[in-house]
Amino acid sequence: MTGFVSFVGSGPGDPELLTLKAVSRLKAADAVLFDDLSSGAALGHARPGADLVAVGKRAGRPSPNQAHVSRLLVDYAATGARVVRLKSGDPGLFGRLEEEIAALRSAGIAFEIVPGVSSACAAAAAAGIPLSRRLNARRVQFVTGHDVTGDLPDHSMAALADPAAATVVFMPKRTFPALVRALIAAGLAVDTPALIAENVGYPDQSIVRGTIAAIAADLERDVSDRPALILYGALMDEA
Repeated sequence: MTGFVSFVGSGPGDPELLTLKAVSRLKAADAVLFDDLSSGAALGHARPGADLVAVGKRAGRPSPNQAHVSRLLVDYAATGARVVRLKSGDPGLFGRLEEEIAALRSAGIAFEIVPGVSSACAAAAAAGIPLSRRLNARRVQFVTGHDVTGDLPDHSMAALADPAAATVVFMPKRTFPALVRALIAAGLAVDTPALIAENVGYPDQSIVRGTIAAIAADLERDVSDRPALILYGALMDEA
C-alpha cells in the first residue's frame, strides 16, 4: 500500500495567494509536513484530523535535518497516506525539493508538484515594480545568499554585477555585505538601486529602499530574524 505526496507551494504568506489546487490538496491530505514559513493561515485549510508536522528550517534555530524530513515523507506515504509537503513560496525555488524528490523516487512513491507564488514575485508586486522591462531589463536572475555552510556561494560576479539585469537574492541578510563588496569589485556602481523586503505577504511586511551600499551598511549594523529578500538593479529605481 503506497500513498502519494503533493509538494505544494503556499506562496509568501498571504493566504489569499494560495492556488485553488493548493487548497484542494490541503483539504484532502492525511498528513501535512510544513515549513516554518508555511505555518500560518494556510494550515487552516487542512482537514480536521490530519497530522500537522512542523519540519521547517530557520537559520540559527534548532530544526530537523533534511534526511529526517525526507524519511518522514517516505514513512507517511508508505502507510498509504495522502501527504502534502507544504513549502513556502514556490517549491522549486531554493526549497531543497530535489533531495525530497530523490527520496521518494528511491522508495517508489509517486508525487506531484503544485507551484506557488514565489516570494520574489510577491516582493516586486508589493513594491509596485515589474521584474523585467522590455527594452533594458531583459534578464531576471534568482540567487541564494548562502550555501550549506552559511557562507556566500561561489557565484559568477560578472553576471550578478550586470546593471541591466534584475537580481533577487534569497536568504541574503548575513552575506549581503560581502556580496556587495564583490559586486563593486566586479564593476557594479555603489549607488545601484536596491530594496530589502521583509515578511513579504504578511500584515507586517516592510519594504526599505536604498542602494546596495546603504542596505549592506544597515545589515552590517543589525540583522533581524525576519525572512527577507533583496532586489537590486535598474528596475529598483522606480520602486
